[in-house]
Amino acid sequence: MPVVPQPVGRRERNKQEKLARITQAASELFAKYGVDEVTTQQIAQAADIGTGTLFLYAKTKGELLLLVQNMHYAQALERGVAAAAKTSKTLAGLMALLGPIVECNRVQTENGRTYLREMVFGDPTEPHHAEALEIVAQTEKAVAELLAERENLDAASAATMAQVISSIMFLTMAASFNSQATAKEIAQRVKAQIEVILPH
Repeated sequence: MPVVPQPVGRRERNKQEKLARITQAASELFAKYGVDEVTTQQIAQAADIGTGTLFLYAKTKGELLLLVQNMHYAQALERGVAAAAKTSKTLAGLMALLGPIVECNRVQTENGRTYLREMVFGDPTEPHHAEALEIVAQTEKAVAELLAERENLDAASAATMAQVISSIMFLTMAASFNSQATAKEIAQRVKAQIEVILPH
């Protein structure tokens, strides 16, 4: 007998609605002013909730940024995987996969760089931080699968190379000397580094 999904209770619906309002408010304010110029009080007011309630969903402004950016990065990864499937060459596939992530990171450059800093140095026990690390893991898995298929690498070698490629992308996006670089320039620099390490 098929299992009938239980309807979501009112309490859970209220939580989901508040989370959606917080995400929307933080996303709009961060995009307009940058994460450093926005206060948690402004986000709470825009979401029409109390500051105390806000902290039940994210304890710090860094966690709020992770909450917002995780959604955008997950969507970028989906677009990248779909784009990579339409290519045939390894390098073209990798850049199709990573390109949307680079573009996502550069929508608001300081927010993007702060997001990477929070991802690396934030509290891994916080749920939004853990979610960010899971997106990184999914990205590396997608890269490893592409490498294994197109370069005929064994799983361990493909996974190691995927970690190297991931490191190249994140370091290039986070580096202070690239703070003024456009998404296109970042992608070109990532591509040049990946091209050197691909099997020949």
